[in-house]
Amino acid sequence: MACLSNASAATDVALAGVFPGKALLVINGGAPRAINVGTTTQEGVRIVAVEGDGATLDFDGRRHRLFVGERAVNIISSAGAAGGAPVVAIQPDGRGQYRSTGAVNGASMLFIIDTGATFVSLGRSDALKAGVDFTKGEPALMQTANGVARAWRVSLDTVRIGDVTLRNVDGVVHANDMPIALLGMSFLNRMEMRRDGSSLLLKQRY
Repeated sequence: MACLSNASAATDVALAGVFPGKALLVINGGAPRAINVGTTTQEGVRIVAVEGDGATLDFDGRRHRLFVGERAVNIISSAGAAGGAPVVAIQPDGRGQYRSTGAVNGASMLFIIDTGATFVSLGRSDALKAGVDFTKGEPALMQTANGVARAWRVSLDTVRIGDVTLRNVDGVVHANDMPIALLGMSFLNRMEMRRDGSSLLLKQRY
């Protein structure tokens, strides 16, 4: 991938299990290791907290929230050739889904890339975390896997993945919490998307 020749190395982290005060991690495909909260590994992965069936980690300059069985998306960002638009490469997880850590209005999020979703979609708690006053948005009804649900159309100030930040992105906030935020076409339509092997490459168009 010539367009990523100047990319910074990314760390591959999977959460294999949690124990009181410890997280069982697989880092860069190595053997599972139980690591104490507050400890930083030689790869630069720091365990911030272990809560319920998940853990909060800091690595590669970002904060990641993982649940047991999840793998932090191996994101590689590049400024592109000759200082062009940034490129983000996302590796699939163990189920073949493309997940990405990112942010909405500066608040960290875990997204799943969903070309079937019209908008960037957030659950209630994620929207509150991002400071989105969704009650001032346009009321709507959305079809979900569990039937029709209340929602609000909103405009998100910023949505970020890797080194790509888009402003004024159309979004939807659902009345209930969602297990993961959906990175829908209101974001993806402003990207050039292509596959390179198993990687999904996103390059900002405008």
